[in-house]
Amino acid sequence: MQVLKFGGTSVGSAERMKDVARLVNCPGKKIVVLSAMSGTTDHLVKLTNALYKHNIGEATGLLNELEPRYRNTVEALFNSDEAKKKGNDLITEHFNLLRSFTLDMFTHNEEKTILAEGELLSTALFHYYLEEQKVPSVLLSALNFMRIDENGEPDLQYIESNLKRELLKNPHEQLFITQGYICRNIFGQIDNLKRGGSDYTASLIGAAITAEEIQIWTDIDGMHNNDPRYVPNTYPIAELSFDEAAELAYFGAKILHPYCIRPAKKRNVPVRLLNTMQPEAKGTLISREASGDEIKAVAAKDHIIVIKIKSTRMLMAYGFLRSVFEVFERYKTPIDMITTSEVAVSLTIDDNSHIDEILKELETYGTVEMEINQVIICIVGDFLADKHGYAVKIFESLKDVPIRMISYGGSKNNISILVSAEHKKEALLALNKGLFNLKK
Repeated sequence: MQVLKFGGTSVGSAERMKDVARLVNCPGKKIVVLSAMSGTTDHLVKLTNALYKHNIGEATGLLNELEPRYRNTVEALFNSDEAKKKGNDLITEHFNLLRSFTLDMFTHNEEKTILAEGELLSTALFHYYLEEQKVPSVLLSALNFMRIDENGEPDLQYIESNLKRELLKNPHEQLFITQGYICRNIFGQIDNLKRGGSDYTASLIGAAITAEEIQIWTDIDGMHNNDPRYVPNTYPIAELSFDEAAELAYFGAKILHPYCIRPAKKRNVPVRLLNTMQPEAKGTLISREASGDEIKAVAAKDHIIVIKIKSTRMLMAYGFLRSVFEVFERYKTPIDMITTSEVAVSLTIDDNSHIDEILKELETYGTVEMEINQVIICIVGDFLADKHGYAVKIFESLKDVPIRMISYGGSKNNISILVSAEHKKEALLALNKGLFNLKK
């Protein structure tokens, strides 16, 4: 069985949904994971913000703006009056639910229910379209098998047992449709895997059933060697190892959710990145096998904060770094990069949710400085163990770019460099010229 995930742009209109239907209507057993139609989740986030502010007029306006898009999609997607009525009845039901939240107190739990509506709508409309086209399929509710634990982490054992139970209800069916992103929490309430979580859903499903392959279909033909928004003439990478892909996803390659690789790697399920608009393109295959000793790609992670703690207490002391790290642990704030000297430690984070509390606690250990608007440039490949020359190429490429920090040797797949945001494009272009043009 294969798992195929289609993102918001892939199901962003009636025509796109029809394209996806053609792609999945082929021999072989498969589970299709769909995101919400592009722009829907952003719209629903605005709706929840308006409801939190008790701005009922704004909330009503947002719903009145979003509903016609779905009505128009129904009109363009279906042929028969019967199918159009069924689609419109679905829209009425879901938007009546959304409007009901403007009539009463609004809570955090209700926010998660609202944010789930996009995926519930896209999967139901797609299932109805397959039904009209006489393509047999089963609509599985992700809320029946996707669950996170008390720490907000997916419960793979629960997912595995409950998904297999759902599939056994229809043992002879070949095509199953389900929602990405949404799940239940440990209390049974509707929750989610956070933004971009549809990739994560597909990977978790693929791991749960030990799929032949997980396919992530987007609007780009695989993971590129550099950021095409800043660098011209980038190209898709044919093959990556799990570790290489994980580094790129975590450090800014937007095509893939940062956590997507972990479940696939755990069960050794290959992941293939494909383009819905160019289905004939080979894309990128991610697997356990490394594909050569070379620099594969460059990615950039924005909105980085640098924190520097300087204290003479570090000198010849043990336990100091542990105390510093425990501050970040208490506030569940991951650290990306770290460098130390005899009396100072500099580190980076990308989550400012608890920055005031963190800085206040760190000030008990020494003088604290903070800088914002930094960028981590990540160079990824299988090139650090017993290899010569790669570091020279990287730093020679960046000779005219001011470098703030360097992380080298923590992973055999990654060299990370910190620059200020104003030098991001310059650094990406310089690396592209210095690293990839050398291959030509």
